[in-house]
Amino acid sequence: MADAELSLQIHRFPLSGYVDALRFFPPLSSFHRFVVTALYDYDTHTSSLQLHSLTLSHLTEKDRPNLHLRSSFPYSSRISALSHSQSPEKPLLAASTFAGSLHFLFLDPVDVSQKSEYSIEEKSFHAGPISGIDVLRGGAKCVTVGQDGKVNLVQMGESNITYSKVGDTKGLSEFTAVRWGSEMEFATGGLGFGVQWWDQRDPRGIVLQFKRPDWFRGPKSGIVHSIDIHPSRKHTCAVGASSGTVFAWDIRQPQQPILLAGVGLDERTPSPSESEVWTVKYDTYMQLPNAGSARILPVMMSSEDGILAVLEQGVGSLELLAEACAINSFDIDPLRPSDVICSLDFETICLLTRP
Repeated sequence: MADAELSLQIHRFPLSGYVDALRFFPPLSSFHRFVVTALYDYDTHTSSLQLHSLTLSHLTEKDRPNLHLRSSFPYSSRISALSHSQSPEKPLLAASTFAGSLHFLFLDPVDVSQKSEYSIEEKSFHAGPISGIDVLRGGAKCVTVGQDGKVNLVQMGESNITYSKVGDTKGLSEFTAVRWGSEMEFATGGLGFGVQWWDQRDPRGIVLQFKRPDWFRGPKSGIVHSIDIHPSRKHTCAVGASSGTVFAWDIRQPQQPILLAGVGLDERTPSPSESEVWTVKYDTYMQLPNAGSARILPVMMSSEDGILAVLEQGVGSLELLAEACAINSFDIDPLRPSDVICSLDFETICLLTRP
């Protein structure tokens, strides 16, 4: 896999600010696809959510895709995390901030204009930056985690937003990433390469957890930055962390994680990166013939040292992109998984189309 050659088509789009996060947004029509970005302007110290239409044609040298700004929604505090609902009938954007607030933006499904907005800005919600958020697929719930050690569950009704605290370490430890596994379960990550599995039906909250792995011989301060859970294999999490580390955590065997990549950990699992792995996602484009339930599905990763790569268990890594700056985040189009969009430190987003 490391020696494979890909005929990639790569297109770059400069933007007007630093891209903190980005996502493909569910298409509202058959004619347009959308990309949502969280931008920060260093000159004015303001943030905004921007919705762009992405027009793809026959990608030749003379006919390139176009990115058009459709809507922009300003925020006074810098955006720390971004999520959205998967339903085109009820388009919803969710953004958290470094000030500890959470904002839900409901859009009109016809012209993607703002329909309504709800915000949670109480000091009791989060004290300080919210590290991660995830909206449940149908848009009825959102879970948030913060550097204050709080885990909050947000319920979205027809005309109001309510929240409840489901976990609180009182600041003794931080949560840095979160991902829904089912309507009642979600996974969180934090310091020391720790991963936790939560079940709302259990009064304990955390029902399984994994602490710093024995196979990591580096500093104990390693941090989990990203978690992904495959919709058809909800028992297994893909985890991206410090020092180029990517591993799979199976809740059926919670103390036996599977290392996919890591610097200086195992000669059989070299990492294409030596720095922080900011984002991981299961790569649905890479199909495995006759893949059994024990085989970890391919995982895409992006890193601080500018690497975008796909990892395959027992095979190695396939480098898609190598930049001179950090690749802060990326997303794979769920409807057209050959397309990947990522954000670069150079105030640019990059579209990759695989053959």
